[in-house]
Amino acid sequence: MRTRLIGASVALFMSGTAYAQAPAPDNLEKLSNFQSTGTSEFTRIEQSGDYADGIKKTLERITLPDGFKIALYAVVPDARHIAVGPQGVVTFVGTRKDKVWSVTDRNKDRVADEVKDFAPSLRFSIPNGPCFSPDGMLYIAEQNRVLTFPAAEFFYESPDVAAFNVVKQGELIPTSEESYNHTARVCKIGPDGKLYISLGQPFNVSPKDKLDLYRQHGIGGIIRINIDGTGREVYTYGVRNSVGHDFHPETGELWWTDNQVDGMGDDIPPGEINHQTAAGQHFGHPWYGGGNVRTNEYAGEEVPYDVVMPAVETIAHAADLGMSFYTGKMFPAKYKNAIFSAQHGSWNRTTPVGARVMVTFIDSDGTARIEPFAEGWIDENGEYLGRPVDVAQLRDGSLIVSDDLAGALYRIWYEGK
Repeated sequence: MRTRLIGASVALFMSGTAYAQAPAPDNLEKLSNFQSTGTSEFTRIEQSGDYADGIKKTLERITLPDGFKIALYAVVPDARHIAVGPQGVVTFVGTRKDKVWSVTDRNKDRVADEVKDFAPSLRFSIPNGPCFSPDGMLYIAEQNRVLTFPAAEFFYESPDVAAFNVVKQGELIPTSEESYNHTARVCKIGPDGKLYISLGQPFNVSPKDKLDLYRQHGIGGIIRINIDGTGREVYTYGVRNSVGHDFHPETGELWWTDNQVDGMGDDIPPGEINHQTAAGQHFGHPWYGGGNVRTNEYAGEEVPYDVVMPAVETIAHAADLGMSFYTGKMFPAKYKNAIFSAQHGSWNRTTPVGARVMVTFIDSDGTARIEPFAEGWIDENGEYLGRPVDVAQLRDGSLIVSDDLAGALYRIWYEGK
């Protein structure tokens, strides 16, 4: 089997381009019938050298609560959302380009030994959102398709892996609504065994002539489907662009982040972490731009729905993305069932904010409060040294954080008492 090795610094720019739609032929039909495609080449990412050393240097400036440590776990180009294998064998990392990466720590020293592309015989289209079912089924939510890979954690060593449609290409959203904007899907399996997928709407503020169509398809919402693709329903309405959700370990209720409206100034509207307690609830967009701030486009209009306000308001334009509830045993007890979330950082604020990992504590009555946990990826010049995207938990209870600017995964662990 041939291997193409790409140095990490080059791989950041050469790992692929985004496609509006997965081109044909795609090899999916062959893989679904357990047929070989003839593909034999992997792309492997160098894990040492000057590029990795530069990332390690940046991590020296990251501040954490006492007793916590951070280190480079893996160099992963364009690293976005993370799915940790239930068996702890391999971690899959999505991108907004055309790669999904498999990350393996073979000697279990808590540093990755190998990063290579997953299923290279397939052509992915913005495969941002991988997620696992408890029984080891990998799902990948693309721009306009959802695939499943049975036993991916054990068959990822081959370029050809069993792959099947959950939602066929062009059927996740109408093809007329495919966009270059807000196309990063995420997915999670809920406590009901269904697959929950976020569908960001592509505008800054949804125009009125799109509202009925978007409500019908769940664009600007979160949908749920059975794992075989049947039974589609819109679970959440009034979302601008959510790129992170998870279920409370005890209540099973859905919590999710939302990126709010741009162009209203540096300090409004706030970002959101939302708490959903029932199917069909509405969270305000496009009548609200974030929190209780009304959008200019819909100002003064009567809101036709009962709106659920956010559980947590976050700093404006910090771009809250991936989030996970903490269920491990490594961290101090106060972190049990807390939310760890990534702030990607502002793109148009005059003074940049975000680029950090946050922690949200939830009281027994559902009251939530948020505070910084790991920060320092914006330097004294206002320059981004990294942009965190997602947070996931390894089996030992440590966290891994993805960064699509540096092209890396970081591991955070606790050594205190």
